[in-house]
Order: sequence, then C-alpha cells, then structure tokens
Amino acid sequence: MSLINSLFAGVSGIRNHQAMLDVIGNNIANVNSIGFKGSRVTFSDTFNQFVRYGTNPTDTSGGTNTFQIGLGMKLNSVDRNWNQGTFERTGIITDLAIQGEGLFILERNGQRLYSRAGAFIFDAEGKLVNPQNGAVVQGKVATEEGAIPPGNNLEDIVINSNLRLPAVATTFASWGGNLDSTSPLTRSENYVQTGSINGSMAVGDTVQESNTVYDEMGNKYTFQVTYEKTADDTYNLTYELLDKDGNPTVPAVGPTTVQAVFDSSDPEGAMLSLDGNSPPQPIQIQETALGINFSFDPTGVEQKGTNTISSSVDENREPTLVKGTVSIFDSLGNAHTLTLSFTKLDSNSWSWTANLPAESGTLTGNTGSLTFNSDGSLASVSPNPPVLVFKPEGGASQSNIELDFGEKFEGITQTSANSVISALNQNGSAAASLSNISIDQLGFIVGVFTNGQSKKLAQILVANFPNRNGLVSVGENMYTVSANTGDPLIGEPGESTNTTLQSGALEQSNVDLSEEFTRMIVSQRGFQANARVITVSDTLLQEITSLVR
Repeated sequence: MSLINSLFAGVSGIRNHQAMLDVIGNNIANVNSIGFKGSRVTFSDTFNQFVRYGTNPTDTSGGTNTFQIGLGMKLNSVDRNWNQGTFERTGIITDLAIQGEGLFILERNGQRLYSRAGAFIFDAEGKLVNPQNGAVVQGKVATEEGAIPPGNNLEDIVINSNLRLPAVATTFASWGGNLDSTSPLTRSENYVQTGSINGSMAVGDTVQESNTVYDEMGNKYTFQVTYEKTADDTYNLTYELLDKDGNPTVPAVGPTTVQAVFDSSDPEGAMLSLDGNSPPQPIQIQETALGINFSFDPTGVEQKGTNTISSSVDENREPTLVKGTVSIFDSLGNAHTLTLSFTKLDSNSWSWTANLPAESGTLTGNTGSLTFNSDGSLASVSPNPPVLVFKPEGGASQSNIELDFGEKFEGITQTSANSVISALNQNGSAAASLSNISIDQLGFIVGVFTNGQSKKLAQILVANFPNRNGLVSVGENMYTVSANTGDPLIGEPGESTNTTLQSGALEQSNVDLSEEFTRMIVSQRGFQANARVITVSDTLLQEITSLVR
C-alpha cells in the first residue's frame, strides 16, 4: 500500500479543517451583524480503498469481513443556524425585529431578496428601504379609506409624508353615564314667602320681592311679587313671571292681582285671607307651555312694623341639571361644543336638551325625553332615534347628528349613584396632516394624524420557506432563493406565518462566542493532527528512499 494515500488523507484533513476555521472566523466576524445567522460545518469520510473483500460463511468455515482503508475526508455540509436571535431595543419606529420563522421581503432592481435584518428607513420618496443598498420593503398599501386589500400581492411600501385627512362632519354621537334616581325634580316646586309688611305705610305705597324659579328644562325665570296698600290691613298682591332679561314671558304668566287681608287684632299680624280664601291658601302657578308648575305660598307674611319680606324656593336647593359636552365638527372641520342638559321631569322620567353657542349656528330637533325602568335600565327614548339638525355658521353645509343614548344598561342608566353624563364617541374630525406612524406586531403601519385620528396605511408581509437552509446568502444580510428552497410562502404576520414583528428593536446575531471558540480549538487540533500525519508520512518516505545507497 502506498504511503501517498496517507499524505492525501492528511492534506484533505488540513484543507477541510481550514474550511471549518473559515466558517468559524466568519461567524465570529459577524457576531454583531444584525439578523446574522451563524453556520456550522460537518464532515464525512470520502472514498475507501478495498484491501480484501469479505466472503460468505460455508458449511465448513465462517465468513470473513471486508477490509477497507479510507482515503481521507471531505465537507459533508455547511448548515445555517436559524435559531432566534435576541432583541436589542433601539426606540426607532422603523427598526423591526422578527419573532418567528419568517423573513422580510425586499426588492432591488427587479431582484427579490429576503432578510432578517430590519434596520429600515423611509427615503425621500416615502419608500421603506434598507439604507445600505436601497432595497424596498414589500407588503400591501392601504386604500384611501384605510382598508388593507386582501391577498398577498406584493408592492413597494410607500408612505406619503404629506398625507392629509379631509374634515369629516359629525353625524353620530353616543352617550353614557348615570342619572341619579334620588335627585329632586328640576322645576321649582315650592315658593315660600316669609317676613313682614310695615302696616303703617301709606295707601299706595308698595313693597316688592322676587326670587329665581326654574322650569322643567332648567331655564331660569324671575318670579316677582308686589304688595300695594289699598286700605288698612288690605293690600293688592300682584305676581308676574319674567324671563332672564326681565321681560314678560311668552305666553305670559301674570301680572295677576289678588287681595291680601291681614288681621290687625292678631299680635302677630297674621294674614287673614288671600284671594277671598280664609284661611289663606297657597296659589298654584302653572303654565304648561313653559314647563312651570309651582306652589306660591305667601301665607307666612305678617303685617308688622317693618318691611322684611323674603322668600325661599324649594328650601334654596340647587335645581337638578346634569350636563355633558362633546366637540363636534362641521364639514369644514370647525369644532363646536355641543352640550346636552338632562333635567328630571318625574320619577323615572327625564328630559334632554342639546345646545350650541350662538356663534356656532342653529340647532333644531334638540329636545326630547328619556324614561327608565324600575331597575334603572333605559326603557325608551323620545324621539327615537334623536336627530339634531345642525346649520353651522361660516359656510359649512347642514348636517344631521344622530344621538345614541344606548339601550337597557348599555349607555345611560338611572340608579342611586351620582349623576355623571359624558360623550363616549363621535365620528367627526377636523382636517389633519400626518404627524407620526406606528408599526404593530402584525406588520400594520398606522398613521397618527394631528387631529388624534389614526388610519392604516400599509402592512408589511413576510415569507417562509419549506427549506430555509436552501437560501443563498448574497451579502448585506440578504438571501435569494435557490433550487432547493421551495416556493416562498408569503403571508401576513400572525398565526398563519408563525411570525410577529417588534417595532423599535433589532434582532441580533445568534452567534455564540463560547461555542465558536470551542469549535476553533477543535479545528486547530484537527489541523495539527492532520499536519502530523503528513510529517510522519514524509519521514517514512525518506526511510524508504534511504534503503538504496
């Protein structure tokens, strides 16, 4: 047997252990390359030389084995390690890390590329690109309405940085909260006068007293009472209801005059009769059109030496008036403050009124009522549904705004809890420009606008392969397909692709330095051992050549 075989076996060992060291060196060199996947080398033996073939057993002898001498070794494979790398937070929105098996899809000059490295930026044209080589990230771009098209047809991810949203007029507003069931009625119920009239004043002299009363919608009025002396112990009592500007109401309530007579023989100067009734009785002040209905009781007024008439309305309680506000928008994007006021009409019955500042425009269809069940759930709304007709000032078009008070226990309720009413949402918005973007774990690029609205702009897609080890590295942390990768499976991040994205982070190299250094020692020892085989084979050859002298 020739000693040349051992020489070539040693050479193959040196050569392939050198290849192993090359792979290790590349892994270590890329220990900080984002998205890098380390590789490993496996070896196998090569051809074997037969020394003797084996024989079959016979009746008289056993079988023999085949004798072979190996002729060295070769590279069996260079395999890529696709294990997940750790994430490093960067805080940059367009830095993306992949959790799972997928790869980013990019295109450059018509060539389809794949990568795990997600250090992307938006270029001058709004394309999401790899800044190193200009490869454009692929996915789906949303429609103008913010809908992502179905399917997996790829296109360049392009975001217009000058994107604007037009103004949207409010057409819907929903409300929620609670109205306190223990609240007193909103309208004034009892107007009580006390104090005294100076019985010594001259005929024709007057004493006037007034106080604030409220209708069932919570509107303020002034109830004014005048006493004019017409004779001893006798007075004309005139009452009238005035609006907030001091003018008679429409329809008018008063002026109405009744006669009040006092008992001069009574040390206390008590009222003897009122409007011909003795003993005096309270007067019911009622005007259905105004929502006014209260009892006027002046019977506590006495005739004494001083004019000290005073009054209290419902023991000076505050009227039940619950308000909630929301900003609504007209067709030009102007914001207006819509206020809803709720007043208690009766047990389980409330009224609502919608108002806008006078400078905003006019509002019609802006009153109605709510009734509640005995368990506090909403029973009915009138009108149903409530629709406000808003005619804004300043050139904006008229719009109808539907109010939603909910149903049953969803929306507005009436329980013994405190009264709190608030707007849950409204669908209008001002004109706005794109101010920021975010990218979620499903690859949706969402635009955030200056009016606080958000809208889907695009979705990044990812690719999986039946055999990722078949991908061919082309440098710059990118791969292309080869004959053995199989067709790419393109899809949306999520369960279907077993892949999610993390914005503001980058996947680091999965190279384990301790493992690579261990392999380096193994490679070095293997190289040294094979070099020793060559040295020993050379010594033997020298001995053979020395036989001839």
